[in-house]
Amino acid sequence: MPAGGPDPDTWRQRRTSFGSVAAGYAAHRPDYPADAVAFLVGTSPRRVLDLGAGTGLLTGVLLTAGHEVVAVDPAGEMLAELRARYPQVTAHVGDAEAVPLPDGSVDAVVAGQAAHWFDPEPAAAQLRRVLRPGGVVGLVWNTRDEAVPWVAALGRVLADEARGHDADRGVVDAFARALGARVEHSRAGIVQRLSPEQVVAGIATRSYVATMDDARREAFLGEVRAVLGTHPDTRGRDVVDLPYRTDAYRLTPA
Repeated sequence: MPAGGPDPDTWRQRRTSFGSVAAGYAAHRPDYPADAVAFLVGTSPRRVLDLGAGTGLLTGVLLTAGHEVVAVDPAGEMLAELRARYPQVTAHVGDAEAVPLPDGSVDAVVAGQAAHWFDPEPAAAQLRRVLRPGGVVGLVWNTRDEAVPWVAALGRVLADEARGHDADRGVVDAFARALGARVEHSRAGIVQRLSPEQVVAGIATRSYVATMDDARREAFLGEVRAVLGTHPDTRGRDVVDLPYRTDAYRLTPA
């Protein structure tokens, strides 16, 4: 497991929690800006492995950009959501540490909101194996933009559980070392327009919430509802704008 995260047992439990929230994940998580995807893999059509593809939020943007996508995720329930939306995509159940693809079979490997669940050393060996010469690795995360006051208030409720940008950069650095890769970074942004209850439903798909017992989850999400119901920027509103920073990292192995 990556350094600096939760203890190994908690990390493994969270890593495998997403199947239980697959439908909510598909419905309430943000997708990714087209310019971030273009930065990661370019604009010419390529064969791309979406690793940790989940319900296909990144897959959909890749397809719209004209790329061929192969999806791999450890949770069959997540891939069921992806297949329902993108039946043209070949999807396999599998792990980053044992990718079920042939050697030299893709031009790029991307991971959206997923690489912190990979074990960098064995995963990097798999990335090298499946990439064609000149291939790239793209790691991308959406992070709530806490420059917005109500989002900062929400962040204070989540602070003990959430993972921040510094942790993501640590994952990038671990993969860069393992791959001997040059790293380039680009920042974009995206905004979700959601009802307050949809904001709560999105928080409920986070691994640290999915693994709570029922009583703790209900209390925790009650704290989230309290922020939305009392903050002057969200109180009484039917729709709110939830902004994200999108940090994209392109790794070019030596």
